[in-house]
Amino acid sequence: MHHHRWEHVDEAALAVRDHWPVGTPTIGIVLGTGLGELAREIEVQATIPYPEIPHFPHSTVQSHRGQLVCGTLSGQTVMAMEGRFHLYEGYTAAQVTFPIRVMRALGCQTLIVSNAAGGLNPLHSKGDLVVIDDHINLLGLNPLIGPNDERLGPRFPDLIEPYDRKLQDLALKVAIESNIVAHRGVYVAVTGPNLETRAEYRFLRAIGADVVGMSTVPEVLVAVHAGMKVLGFSIVTDLCLPDALEPVKIEEILKVAGEAEGKLRTIVKQVIERMGA
Repeated sequence: MHHHRWEHVDEAALAVRDHWPVGTPTIGIVLGTGLGELAREIEVQATIPYPEIPHFPHSTVQSHRGQLVCGTLSGQTVMAMEGRFHLYEGYTAAQVTFPIRVMRALGCQTLIVSNAAGGLNPLHSKGDLVVIDDHINLLGLNPLIGPNDERLGPRFPDLIEPYDRKLQDLALKVAIESNIVAHRGVYVAVTGPNLETRAEYRFLRAIGADVVGMSTVPEVLVAVHAGMKVLGFSIVTDLCLPDALEPVKIEEILKVAGEAEGKLRTIVKQVIERMGA
C-alpha cells in the first residue's frame, strides 16, 4: 500500500474503537522528541500496541514503545502516538502518516507534533523551542502521491497556512507567561539519517529555514489534507552553524532534548487546556 485507502483507514479506526469504546478524541498528538513523557500525564482509558491495529506499521526503533495512548489530558480527549515512524527507517511516506488518517477518522480536529531539530538560525540557542510557522519539504517524497480518495481529502490541498496561526499565537503567549524561550520559525525536512554537510547547512539557511529535521512534514501534509489544524514544535538540540560546526554527539542531543522536555510539556498542556475554553 503506497497510498491511503479509505477502507484501510476505516478498518484501523474500528479496531481502535474496539479497544476504546468511550472517548471521541478531538486532539491527536505525535509524541516526538521532547514530548515522550507526556504519555504519563494522560489519564489513560486505553493503550493499544501498534501490531493490534490493522494496516499500522510496526516500530523498528527499540527505544520507541509503539502504541496508541488514548484518554484525557488537560480536560480534553486525546489520542497520542507513543513511537513515531521515520522515512529513514525504510517506511514509505504512506506508512509514516497512516496513523494521522486514523486520528482524523476517530474525530481528531487538531494535530500536535514535536521533533528534535538542528538550529540554523544564529539567534537561537541550544534548548530553545521553535513554534513551527511554515515548512520546506526537501524529502523528495510526499504521502499524498497516488490515487486520491475524495473521502480523505482534496486532490490539491492548499498549504497557505499549514500550521494554524491562532494555535501558534496561543503557544507563544503561553511560553511568554511561563518564562520559556520560544521563537517562530521555518522547519525544513530532509530524509537523513546522516547529518548535513557544511555546504548543505549553508544552503538550508539561505533558503530560509530556521531548523532542520528528519520528520514531521509528512504527518503535517496528511493532517492538512484531512482538514485538521496543526501545531508543531521543534526543540533546538544542536547548533548547525557551518563556520563553527562541532561534531554532533548523540548523547549531547538527548541531554538537551531531555532538559527542554519539561518546557515543551508545560506549553502543550496549557495550550490543550485553553483550546477547550
